Amino acid sequence: MSRQHTLADHLANARDFFAPRAADWDARFPDDGPAYAAAIAEIGLRAGDAVLDAGCGTGRALPALRAAVGPAGTVLGADVTPAMLAAAVRAGRHRDAGLALADVTRLPLRDGCLDAVFGAGLISHLPEPEAGLRELARVVRPQGRLALFHPVGRAALAARKGRPITPDDLRAEPNLRPLLARSGWALTSYTDRDTRFLALAVRQG
Repeated sequence: MSRQHTLADHLANARDFFAPRAADWDARFPDDGPAYAAAIAEIGLRAGDAVLDAGCGTGRALPALRAAVGPAGTVLGADVTPAMLAAAVRAGRHRDAGLALADVTRLPLRDGCLDAVFGAGLISHLPEPEAGLRELARVVRPQGRLALFHPVGRAALAARKGRPITPDDLRAEPNLRPLLARSGWALTSYTDRDTRFLALAVRQG
């Protein structure tokens, strides 16, 4: 099977999974807003920055990203599932960002055009994590930032899904640090507790 065919299958599977869940996605996680805002506050965004929410879903991060970069900044949200983007529009979050139906592993953006990328629950949905993270590095300027976030930590998420943490979990620090390094990033901060997972990295020149 060709790589292109495999990636197409992955995109189709992602859409099949998220599309029927889009309408009530926010209602399933009604208390996550403060966790998103707290994580975004740690990225170090400045007024006027350009930031992408990669795999933005219903856009829960977009208001906090807009607040961080101000009216002069640029906020983009990209997702492969039309139903999720439609839910973001219904929630009014299109007023905080430009929304694009796009695959974050092949972004329609020029090299180095962003100051930061935010990805909530992103890494587990990348068909080829190293290649996906390298694509995010491509569109971020040197010394720009990456935030990989989840509103609960690895143990809490595994318990929610009724399964144990496995040693090959990409979000484990011993796995994530070298994965980021191979992809053009340097891990600068790592938090994994029940109430939050947040890995911050800097784009290497």
